[in-house]
Amino acid sequence: MNLLITINSRSRQLLKMAALAVVLTSLVACGGSPYVDNADRNEIITIGDSIFDLSGDVQMFLEQDAGQTFRNYTQSGAKLDSGLLATNVTQQFLDAQAADSNIATVVMNGGGNDLLIPAMLGDPYGCRTHWWRRNLSRSCKNLADNVYVKAVSLLNQIDAAGVQDIIYMGYYEVPRSNENLGKAVILGVEKMTSACANTVANCTYVNVLGMVPPEHVLADDIHPTIEGSRTLATQVWPHLQPLL
Repeated sequence: MNLLITINSRSRQLLKMAALAVVLTSLVACGGSPYVDNADRNEIITIGDSIFDLSGDVQMFLEQDAGQTFRNYTQSGAKLDSGLLATNVTQQFLDAQAADSNIATVVMNGGGNDLLIPAMLGDPYGCRTHWWRRNLSRSCKNLADNVYVKAVSLLNQIDAAGVQDIIYMGYYEVPRSNENLGKAVILGVEKMTSACANTVANCTYVNVLGMVPPEHVLADDIHPTIEGSRTLATQVWPHLQPLL
């Protein structure tokens, strides 16, 4: 009997490890794409997470619309200023500076993984809602406040480096298995909108809530399909075009 209990316990541990591996793979996507240090318009850079980086389609559509390429430092799995899974968004900007400090425009996103990764790994902050907890926990709200502070700090840092314009693309609702993150997504959008408004930088926040339907989100219930990426690029383009 003890042997059977031990085997069952090990089986559960293996299943948990396998599930964790799937989650990490979907978030990190093999560490992200290599940086693009040279482009037609080196003074325009993109930084952010896997909404940009996983397929690269948002960047592709923006470059097609512009008829020019931009430097790309986005990394799947990136958080704003920390994390072991990928190069964080703050470091992405510093790396772009090191490669060429003449940066006029930053097109970016970020902050989603700061909420999503913990929620995918056991939800210790209580950012998922359930029938028995219909509202976000105080810990989740505090986490979102912390993300706001990090975002303002990063935006101020980008401004101090002499960047003239920041276009900050927001997040859309995530469907199906992640639908119970809906309130956390909305709170995150509110915090990022406030960060863009309260920084000293010239920051334009692009709100994409309600723009990407469930059928334009991949089966991982996180990332956009090519149609979803086209929609995101379409929302960003009117703000980028006048800066070219």
